[in-house]
Amino acid sequence: MGKAHAPKRKPSSARKTRDYTKDLHSGQTRGIRDWGFPGLDPAENLWITLSSRPPMGTIWPLKNKFSTMSAEMSGAELWQRGCERLAAEIPEQQFNTWIRPLPPADVAEAAGQGGEHGLVVSLRVPNRFKLDWIRNQYAGRIESILSELAGRPAKLELALAQREAVGRVPALPSSQPIAVGQVLHNGLRPVSPPVVVVGEKLAAASPQPSGPAALGPPPSASRHRINPALTFDTLVPGRANQMARTAALHVAGAPGQMYNPLFIYGGVGLGKTHLIHAVGNALLKDKPDARVLYLHAEQFISDVVKNYQRKTFDELKAKYHSLDLLLIDDVQFFAGKDRTQEEFFNAFEALLAKRAHIIMTSDTYPKGLVDIDERLTSRFDAGLTVAIEPPELEMRVAILIKKAEAEQTPMPEDVAFFIAKNVRANVRELEGALRKVLAYSRFSHKEINIQLAREALKDLLSIQNRQISVENIQKTVADFYKIKVADMYSKKRPASIARPRQIAMYLAKELTQKSLPEIGELFGGRDHTTVLHAVRKIGGERQKNTELNQQLHVLEQTLKG
Repeated sequence: MGKAHAPKRKPSSARKTRDYTKDLHSGQTRGIRDWGFPGLDPAENLWITLSSRPPMGTIWPLKNKFSTMSAEMSGAELWQRGCERLAAEIPEQQFNTWIRPLPPADVAEAAGQGGEHGLVVSLRVPNRFKLDWIRNQYAGRIESILSELAGRPAKLELALAQREAVGRVPALPSSQPIAVGQVLHNGLRPVSPPVVVVGEKLAAASPQPSGPAALGPPPSASRHRINPALTFDTLVPGRANQMARTAALHVAGAPGQMYNPLFIYGGVGLGKTHLIHAVGNALLKDKPDARVLYLHAEQFISDVVKNYQRKTFDELKAKYHSLDLLLIDDVQFFAGKDRTQEEFFNAFEALLAKRAHIIMTSDTYPKGLVDIDERLTSRFDAGLTVAIEPPELEMRVAILIKKAEAEQTPMPEDVAFFIAKNVRANVRELEGALRKVLAYSRFSHKEINIQLAREALKDLLSIQNRQISVENIQKTVADFYKIKVADMYSKKRPASIARPRQIAMYLAKELTQKSLPEIGELFGGRDHTTVLHAVRKIGGERQKNTELNQQLHVLEQTLKG
């Protein structure tokens, strides 16, 4: 009878514990769950019993990297551990954009109420947009993490970093080069990374390489074509532009990092141009030497034609490939222009390769652009695509009041509601109506009220009332949804017919002076409660459904000519 073989034993948990400890001593800490401890929470302090060397029964306290720190921890260590904890809690892209580029915080002792000693953590942020965003989104959580790690209250103080690097360099003769040691010796505080400041100074004192590859000076105030009046402060925020405005603020705070390219689309006069000018103004305020250029798509087409005639495409590349931020309006004008699309594709690829940012606007989303090369539209869609919708009533009122304040003329709220109720097409027409009312008030020396607004806008109101009829609405909606006009009066109830009929009832109520019973009579003798149901249903869905809101906006623009 052969010798019985002993069954192989599975590695015990003690073996796993010992291996984990060896890794810890060697400086390679592995995750707890990777070592078979599913019941242990990695955010807690761990006490592991060793089964060999040192002798069984020895208890060792092990702290992972997120555990509470000791009182002897330095300020730099506290900030580093806090960043590690925050990086584990928020998405990596957010951390890399907003937190990682920040310089280390300064940590100081501070006496609190009742003699309790706490910490003041001072953090310098490079620009106002980052400061506001970090304060609103992360400051509370950062304070909680630092307080937990330090074992006592920690208060986060945010401040703008001073731009003292450029201003404090002493003037030198033009023939005398600026050396690194001399710049630092004169008290210039190096910024992160220091070579950036030094490189700028050396570049200013030494000759530049020639040729199209040279970057050259940044565009001057007259050349970047940015309207200084179009800023985030003068843009009225609302539900219609909330997402686009938030994305633009992200780009202004961290250009070249997130949402590149940014593609903004929407109807005429909704604020697309204002928004991209606001990004340009914000970047120039933070970095006056940034190479920023705004232009309409037709200007780019004109540049391509001129350089094609002169055979000077190197100049075209030198102009566009060296930018830090390109703002281009109405890219739908590139349709059918193959050479222009090719040159824009080359500029697009060159700018993305150097982490420059591109913001474009259009009247439709990328996939809706016609006669534009698919390789371009796919790249337009590769970043972030956001829509600006027609402003809702409350936002139109806010726009009127703010624009009136800018004209130093107070606007009564009831008058603002009257104008907003009757001018719905877009912000541009809203501003035109406001100017009419203000001018009428000044010329007639009368106070602004509803009667004056009605007199000032009587041409606009009469045109609307004369042109927009229920019959016109029925025909326009039927054509839009590809149904028969007769279906508007019929008793048919399939969704493909009932839905357009409800939309037509909603528009009839919004755009005409007809009563509910009158509208119901014109829709095949329907009861006024049916019309009321349709108006409430479509009105409610419009607030939530972006696609429906866009369709209604197109129909309103069509009906108003």
